[in-house]
Amino acid sequence: MDLMPIFVVIFIFQVFILKQPVPNIGEIAIGTCFVVLGLTLFIQGLEKSLFPIGENLANAFARKGSLPWLLVFAFSLGFGTTAAEPALIAVADEAARIASEGGLVADTLEAQLAYATGLRYTVAFAVGFAILFGVLRIIRGWPVQYLIIPGYMGVVIMTALAPDTIIGIAFDSGGVATSTINVPLITALGVGLASAIKGRNPMTDGFGLIAFAALTPIIFVMAYGMII
Repeated sequence: MDLMPIFVVIFIFQVFILKQPVPNIGEIAIGTCFVVLGLTLFIQGLEKSLFPIGENLANAFARKGSLPWLLVFAFSLGFGTTAAEPALIAVADEAARIASEGGLVADTLEAQLAYATGLRYTVAFAVGFAILFGVLRIIRGWPVQYLIIPGYMGVVIMTALAPDTIIGIAFDSGGVATSTINVPLITALGVGLASAIKGRNPMTDGFGLIAFAALTPIIFVMAYGMII
């Protein structure tokens, strides 16, 4: 049911707008089955594993009452899951290739690897910082809008100062940093922590970590571009 609108749109444009037959119907049918199976298993994996793990860890840290270790865990979770994001790895590699072709870095494999690695770990550090800050916000009860609005004001200011060659990459990094691996764990962490702390509402306090995780990479990557 979720995938049906995609198939309908593709079919309508292919047959009625482009007026061309659908190529390789057999391969498309097999691929569609793989997509449905993969998404089904992915959703089940989130419900059975990642969400419970994140909530249980948050509850355990809240009961233990150790703020320093909770913040260390939050940073490590954000950093580790983001560094492993396939979408981020792909974007960093593509950015390194284009930068090499454009003469921004040397046309060698080592230079491209260094550029991609620097970009990737800059984003991972930014998300780690964002999750740490977001957890502190939940504990202190700070309203999320008071932090998000100044953050995006800073983004606007940095956009005017950063090199043109890094701005697009910075904004894309904010999007790909919050993807398949870290979003479920980060969401579960926020909801679990807000549920475990007395006086916190999981609906109003538990969500919002993803917003920080999407915002901070933009700032950090533009700073990275200005420095290098």
